[in-house]
Amino acid sequence: MLNERAQILLRTLVERYISDGQPVGSRALQQFSGLEVSSATIRNVMADLEAMGLVSSPHTSAGRMPTGLGYRLFIDRLMVVQPVDALRLHQMEQQLQPDNHARLLAQASSVLSELTRYAGVVATPRREAATLRQIEFLRLGERRVLLIIVLPDGEVENRVLLVDRDYTQSQLTEAGNFINQNYAGCTFHEMRQRLTGELRQLHVDMTVLMSAAITAGDETLARKSESYVISGERKLLEVNEFSGDMDRLRRLFSLFEQKTELIQLLDAGRHGQGVHVFVGSESGVSSLDACSVVSAPYSANGQVIGTLAVVGPKRMDYERIVPVVDVTARLLSNALSLS
Repeated sequence: MLNERAQILLRTLVERYISDGQPVGSRALQQFSGLEVSSATIRNVMADLEAMGLVSSPHTSAGRMPTGLGYRLFIDRLMVVQPVDALRLHQMEQQLQPDNHARLLAQASSVLSELTRYAGVVATPRREAATLRQIEFLRLGERRVLLIIVLPDGEVENRVLLVDRDYTQSQLTEAGNFINQNYAGCTFHEMRQRLTGELRQLHVDMTVLMSAAITAGDETLARKSESYVISGERKLLEVNEFSGDMDRLRRLFSLFEQKTELIQLLDAGRHGQGVHVFVGSESGVSSLDACSVVSAPYSANGQVIGTLAVVGPKRMDYERIVPVVDVTARLLSNALSLS
């Protein structure tokens, strides 16, 4: 437990370091803390905080900077969040209007990146139970058919099928109408089960096209069931803490590309409430040791369906970014519930 003076000095140190990016000396702490104490007293408090692992002192400076533990204490107990102002809130609401789900997620990612100047990430909802809304077959040429699958959220998947025989457009239209009339609202798993049971009752031509549609739907959902949209990752190239360390940047961009570890981290945020901050090694992902991840779950109609986050350096303005993440999650949830 820290006494009030130590808390004020630690909060001031973290805020000045976030603002300036330089180790903070006792003179600056004396100036900005509002405390009427001597430099010697401040140095003694800093020595205590260093012994507790909350601050560290670089070899090249007498000033100090927060450690991961120091950031954690600041986030949990000392920071004072800055509410999103009314004008900015209105702009965010305009950008996140109810529309196509996929566009909403992409726009939320963009909003996070624009407002924080870091990478904005939105994990897409899992699709295991996605159902078919509509299907259409279009003849492209001999033995080439364009398959169009429309999911309930309005997202469209196109796939070119190479078939064993030529179909007329009339035959393809008939097949599409049959599937829409008899299988709309079914999951692709249910369609496959019904296809097996009803195989003898269907025309061979219809069976071939249905099998191709189900396979394409399964592949689409498998590809999108564990994914995310990301905006502004290149903004991290401009962060001082990263710009001089190409190895760290390579590992970070590899993390974004491979997705698995970051998705697992974001998935952990689905089970909590409100904003969660992972500082450095707290994420359990080695590529994020120099980063912080500020995440929050989002929902549709009261059910949590995904997580969004900002990925940036540990030296980020938590007091400003935490409410941005919180508000974005709430606005996205409202838009998804109305769309």
